[in-house]
Amino acid sequence: MGNSNEVYVSEEGLEKMKAELHLFKYTKRPEIVAEIKRAMEMGDLSENAEYHAAKETQTHIERKIADLEFKLSRIKVIKRDEVAKGKAYLFAKVTIVDLDDDEEETYTLVSPEETDLENNCISIESPIGLGLRGKEVGDKVKIKVPAGTLKYKITKIE
Repeated sequence: MGNSNEVYVSEEGLEKMKAELHLFKYTKRPEIVAEIKRAMEMGDLSENAEYHAAKETQTHIERKIADLEFKLSRIKVIKRDEVAKGKAYLFAKVTIVDLDDDEEETYTLVSPEETDLENNCISIESPIGLGLRGKEVGDKVKIKVPAGTLKYKITKIE
């Protein structure tokens, strides 16, 4: 899919990242700066737990902003209709059957930035995502995961 420095997301993923960056830059950053200022006004900083906690939070916020800005600078938006049909690639909804217990699962393969396990959206970079990538309906796959080896048959790709 091109240059390994690119970050692939859907249009919805891009909007979500922009909204998150806006929240951190224009809400969370000013809040923590105000909190640090208040803590500094309390005097002795060496024993001021609020000040140290606020500084730690500020570091986390600045890291998050830098991370989002870096990713956004490398974004490549992939439209769902640009993805190869019939194969397990980004944005494909893949239905698999576990060959050991006949359990059926359906996953949507997404970029790491759009992973949402509650909605069965798994990263195409995860062990299962990598194991399914490029496969077709009817293919059987063995995927090594920390808990052992999973064996699946792909029954449907949408």
